[in-house]
This record gives sequence, structure tokens and C-alpha cells, in this order.
Amino acid sequence: MFLELNPLVKPDLGLVIWMTLTFFIVLFVLAKYAWKPILKAVKTREDNIENAISQAAKVQAEMAQLKNDNEALLTKAREERATMLKEAKDIKDKMITDAKDLAKAEANKIIVDAQAAINYQKMAALTDIKNQVGNLVIEVSEKVLRKELSNKAEQENFIKQLAGEVKLN
Repeated sequence: MFLELNPLVKPDLGLVIWMTLTFFIVLFVLAKYAWKPILKAVKTREDNIENAISQAAKVQAEMAQLKNDNEALLTKAREERATMLKEAKDIKDKMITDAKDLAKAEANKIIVDAQAAINYQKMAALTDIKNQVGNLVIEVSEKVLRKELSNKAEQENFIKQLAGEVKLN
């Protein structure tokens, strides 16, 4: 049947036997000398590819781990930053509150001191006025007693005249 397909080719039985014999010799030589090194090279290459794939998987896993670690570090850094900012704000608020309290205390002390000074000066002024009034009363009484007046009309005129002469400071 195979021979009938191509009418132009007429196989020779001797040629087929020599070709088959040559094929088996080449197959034997290849199996004896070349097949093992070729299979070994293919196996080595296959192992290298598997190692490269496993190394790539390891590197990929390490990269994923590093990425997770970096995200964890970033999250921790953000939390620390937020904590530090909150602490700084609390310290600032406390400092402002302390400064306000201190300012209020100082203002109250100044007000108390000023009121005390005002009361002291008021008392000094009242004492001075009392002294001046006392001196005026003494002067008027002295002048009234020194002058003897015969009638009441002259006494009243004299008192009015003395009252007009008195100068209050």
C-alpha cells in the first residue's frame, strides 16, 4: 500500500535494508555516546529552570513580605506621628492654660495692690483734710475769741468775713 501511493518512486529492497541498518547504527551510536549527554544537558537545563522559578517565587514572597513590613512600619510611623502631635497639642494647651492662670493671678495681685494703695492714699487724704479742717476750726475759734464783739450782728459779719478768707487746698 505505501508503495502504491507514489508511482514515480520504486523502492529497492537492498536500499531499504541498508537504510534500516544505517538507522539502527546511528541510533546505537547516538544512544551510546550522545543520548546520555543530551539527556543530561536537558535535565540540567530543566533543573536550572525549576531553580530559577523557585528562586523567583522566593524573591516574590520576600518582596511581598518586605511590602507588608514596609506598610506595617508606615502605619506604626503614622501612629507615632499622630501620638506625638497629640502630645504636643496637649503640652501647648497646658502651657497656654498655665500662662493664662499665671496672668490672671498676676492681674489679681496687681488689682489688690492697687486697691490697697488707693485705700492708703484715700486714708492719707482724709487724714490731711481732717487736719486742715481742724486747723481752720482752731484758727477761726482763735480769731473769734481774740476779738470781742459787742453785738451778734458784728459776730456774724466777722464769721462770714473769716469764712471768705479761708482757702481750701
